[in-house]
Amino acid sequence: MIALRPTDADDPVALREALARALDGGPALGFGMLDGAPERVPDGTAAVIATSGSSGIPKRVVLSGEALRSSAEATASRIGSGRWLLALPATYVAGLQVLVRSVVAGTEPAVLEGRFSAETFAQTTLSMLRTGEERLYTSLVPAQLATLLDAADSIPVRAALQAYRAILVGGQALPEPLRDRAGELGARLVRTYGSSETSGGCVYDGEPLDTVAVRSVDGELHIAGPMLADGYLGDEELTARSFTRDEHGIRWYRTGDLGLVEDGIVRVHGRADNVIVSGGINISLDRVERIVRRVPGLSGAVVVGVADERWGEASVIVAARGEALRRSESEQLAHARDAVAEELGRHARPARLILVDELDVLTSGKPDRESIRRAVSELR
Repeated sequence: MIALRPTDADDPVALREALARALDGGPALGFGMLDGAPERVPDGTAAVIATSGSSGIPKRVVLSGEALRSSAEATASRIGSGRWLLALPATYVAGLQVLVRSVVAGTEPAVLEGRFSAETFAQTTLSMLRTGEERLYTSLVPAQLATLLDAADSIPVRAALQAYRAILVGGQALPEPLRDRAGELGARLVRTYGSSETSGGCVYDGEPLDTVAVRSVDGELHIAGPMLADGYLGDEELTARSFTRDEHGIRWYRTGDLGLVEDGIVRVHGRADNVIVSGGINISLDRVERIVRRVPGLSGAVVVGVADERWGEASVIVAARGEALRRSESEQLAHARDAVAEELGRHARPARLILVDELDVLTSGKPDRESIRRAVSELR
């Protein structure tokens, strides 16, 4: 057993040094730890991450040094190695992996100071370029990318977007309009899929990294590889349900995501548990949301489920007023409903569109779906 050191990651430079020691068997680091965390954890543990809990109760994911290194090395093999910009909280796996990749590459990451903005992103990126480093990488969530694209009329912001060999975008589905806009500006995006349980992204642009295997079992995606977490701290039952071994002894993580693997390409359809039953028909809110986000003006929208007197449950679109709406609210809803009906059927059409000043988000930048859902429920 080794010591577990809780940390709030206020100082990324000191955190990188502590992480380097943790990867080599030193004290393990605890991120976003819940009350009652033990003082010691199993040998080999490098980090314990409390998941964001955007749609449920946070879990404490145990990651070994081997798992974190394996993930970083597989990423370098796919996209190359260089200097990284930390633009996400290091308390989340995507931010933590920026530091791990820096340790593995032997480079010092640049750190975005203060609240994320297009101006600070551009300033930090251009300062990195002035050092002569040409192999730049960063990791963002879609909301951050949207902020940069909205400010891309600025020459420094546009230059910063174009400076990176790869901008990893994950944490949630990447809306097609954002991807298209980024491509038109010359930004090199890589869509990532993964979780804390897989040490971060392990599928890039639909293709598993070289050391990763993905399969679909009864419609649920399972993942295998050296980057898998050891399990959940203090929850053997959940660990046993989520991590299983097949008849060949291969260990698989049950993601809880619905999807297919076709010709080696992973297609994620959404969370198995993010489903409502409306009029007796199961509807995936993730699939509805992906379609809604293709509608102009709704690229950052969130779709949540609420109780409905007639249908049992119904879906509601929640979007920020700041998005450019060229139609009235009723016309925008009609456009979204038509798009969903065309692809999924009339039964899946959202019931309402609610505009808010600002969407609630977690510190990771992901939408706080539970907070949004509760707010919508109180309005009805």
